[in-house]
Amino acid sequence: MEMRRTDLRIAEIIKSLSVANQVESRIQREVQVVSAPGRVNLIGEHVDYNDGIVLPMAIDRGVLVGSARREDDQITAVSLDLNTESQFVTTNRYGAESGGPSWGAFLAASVRAAIRLGADVPGLDLALTSTLPMGAGLSSSAALTVALILSLCSASGIEPDPRELALAAQAAEIEAVGVPVGNMDQLASTLGVEGHALRIDCRDLSVTPIAIPDSLAVLVLHSGISRVLESSAYAERRASCEEVSARLGYKSLRDASADEVADNPYARHVVSEIARVDSFITALINNDLAGVGSILSAGHASLRDDFDVSLPAIDTLVELLVKHGAIGARLTGAGFGGCVVALTPIAEVREIAKAATDEYEHLTDNKAQAFAVHASAGAHRVQ
Repeated sequence: MEMRRTDLRIAEIIKSLSVANQVESRIQREVQVVSAPGRVNLIGEHVDYNDGIVLPMAIDRGVLVGSARREDDQITAVSLDLNTESQFVTTNRYGAESGGPSWGAFLAASVRAAIRLGADVPGLDLALTSTLPMGAGLSSSAALTVALILSLCSASGIEPDPRELALAAQAAEIEAVGVPVGNMDQLASTLGVEGHALRIDCRDLSVTPIAIPDSLAVLVLHSGISRVLESSAYAERRASCEEVSARLGYKSLRDASADEVADNPYARHVVSEIARVDSFITALINNDLAGVGSILSAGHASLRDDFDVSLPAIDTLVELLVKHGAIGARLTGAGFGGCVVALTPIAEVREIAKAATDEYEHLTDNKAQAFAVHASAGAHRVQ
């Protein structure tokens, strides 16, 4: 089903870009399409910017960007989903944004990031589409910047190293939205491995693929409450963590012990969450489903009580998933709305999703959208 949806989106991109829209001619053009996946984080929340360890997986939903050459030096981009367009002129090789919708800031920042990677960006028409729900906490903004930069580099004939691409996308997103995001989302999007989650050490950028057991389904449920990162307390949480680590004399909270941060709930969450990641991996490898579930529950409780980024409706959705048979569930993403992730027996995923979402809507008046996701490969050129 997801593959068919992606194929249809690719066809829409090719149709929109393959013919030059010129009065004097309708020239067939070569269209390049790249895909960058979103991600769901299984465990390890709000620790990437603390040099921690995380366990995300790239998913089979993401952002697609098509590109076709122009004869001038202008870059135009159209969103096939929002029916809006942004224009960007590559003046002096760094360009000047010429207006458009708010997402145009991502295009402008991505052009500059591609140039820093060595791309000689030509004039291009771009078409964008996404199979990710916006505001869900599945890293749609990271997937967008990764896809844009990869498309610009591909059109310039260069293939950036996946880690360099991820860091360039992180810098572009920070520039575009003014929020000091970490590097987990972009690394998951560029380094994804089919069928595996990724143990990412956000300090040294080492990545170890961790197989997802065939017996388990990864279920994502959008709470029906959109999350907007810029208006959240994300930056305040990060500043608090940095203040504690500086006071302790550490580069980051990665180096702190539980005793050292016992009196600070934000820092307490970070230190305990980093420890939970490897415990979760061990339980997963050993098929210790009870352990997997308890670690997910502890992670959610810490996000709710110590880091204070959950909402009552999110807590309800987590509780209902476990009530109806999920092995474990928790808030995923930055919080303040967005998504919950649950692990369920694969044979029961549909029944669990329906029972939990039906009761959730009855109790909260919010309509949750549930979909099973599969671990996918990282960003790549489609054709």
